[in-house]
Amino acid sequence: MKKLVCWFAAAAMLLMGGVSAKASTLIARVDVAAQKMVVTHYGKVLYEWPVSTARQGFTTPRGEFRPYRVHKLWLSRTYDNAPMPYAVFYDRGWAVHGTDAVSRLGSPASHGCVRLATPNAQTFYTLVRQVGAGNTRIIVEN
Repeated sequence: MKKLVCWFAAAAMLLMGGVSAKASTLIARVDVAAQKMVVTHYGKVLYEWPVSTARQGFTTPRGEFRPYRVHKLWLSRTYDNAPMPYAVFYDRGWAVHGTDAVSRLGSPASHGCVRLATPNAQTFYTLVRQVGAGNTRIIVEN
């Protein structure tokens, strides 16, 4: 019986250790000053994309976040049902999502969200779903 308890305790520690090791394996670093997002997985750069963050009069929150909700297509309740394809919500109502306004990427243009070209948003959304929100971190900095 004692061996069985020890075995279960060891297995639990390995499992919990595995979860910790996997934490934040996918990192999306948004550089507001440069208007770009760099996506890394296990420290390897996978993608670097232009983004649009908040234009004058609006704010993109800074800090480190974990996604808490993902939607293939979200319609903004705040902005007249504006489509937010491949939305990855990370802070209150703010999200990384796709946009059709690709000509504005690389310069501030949003109400505060992090906009990507829709195919890039789809790629990021898929990665978040694959690795899990608990293993993803979104870092927004100047």
